[in-house]
Amino acid sequence: MANASTTPTTGRGRRSWLRIFLVGLALWLATVVVTFLTSNPNLIPTLVLLGSFLVPVTFVAWAFERRDTGELTPSLLLNTFVTGGVLGVLAASLLESYLLHPSPWLFISVGLIEEAVKLAALMVVTRHLTIKSARDGMILGAAVGFGFAAFESAGYAFTALFTVNGLSLMQVVQTELLRGLLAPVGHGLWTAIVGAVLFSSSARHHFAITGKLILTYLGVSALHALWDSMHDIALILTLRLTETHYVPTPSGWLVEPTRQQLILLPVLEWGGLALVAAVGIGWLVTLWRRAPRPYRIGWRVPIAAPVER
Repeated sequence: MANASTTPTTGRGRRSWLRIFLVGLALWLATVVVTFLTSNPNLIPTLVLLGSFLVPVTFVAWAFERRDTGELTPSLLLNTFVTGGVLGVLAASLLESYLLHPSPWLFISVGLIEEAVKLAALMVVTRHLTIKSARDGMILGAAVGFGFAAFESAGYAFTALFTVNGLSLMQVVQTELLRGLLAPVGHGLWTAIVGAVLFSSSARHHFAITGKLILTYLGVSALHALWDSMHDIALILTLRLTETHYVPTPSGWLVEPTRQQLILLPVLEWGGLALVAAVGIGWLVTLWRRAPRPYRIGWRVPIAAPVER
């Protein structure tokens, strides 16, 4: 009888991520509708959690179907997503509260801190693995990053509820839609890149801090900083290109902008985000294609039984 290690992965099994997404999306939409119809505040936690976790969980499930080794189990993936995500969010909150101050280097510092704590969380939750495949490192790194993103998005969605005009369900929905659309090219992508390099340069029973890992960490931190600061960069470029002398407001938006500025600012901001995302995706795809594979789950050839004579 075929077992889990010798049975090929079926097309049905490889579409589990799609079922997760469609069912989760339907539940989230139903929650949005019922919450707006009833104005029941008890539904707000359900709305926040479903909207914040839907895309991260879907992408982790999609990545899990592309694992390399039997070391990567569903329980390990869940532990990495939850424990790694929570440890990352808590550590980042502590460090940013005590170390960060308003300065031109704020976004660089945020990138360095958050990528460091996610890398440390990944090392903590996967320290007992004996087989360290680069591709499994990507998947587990993505799990930590998406866990971080899910808990962070839940916080943003919750705080978006409170406005100067009272509670705003529309703000919550808008925040979850925006962060859900951007989630695939954020924390999960960056930590997946670092995870691949960490696992590929490490031995069976310990992690190695190599020069390549440090350069990769600095590279993804730079992408993180560029992503977070893209609105400010777009604002400065817009003012320069339109030859307008202007002191930005604390919120970073233009006061009485011209028609040209209204068009140019979002084009530059979203174009910059797309460029950062393209660099990150290209980097990850390159690492994925170059990664050696110990074996592919579901396609190992079983050893034939000896023939009796």
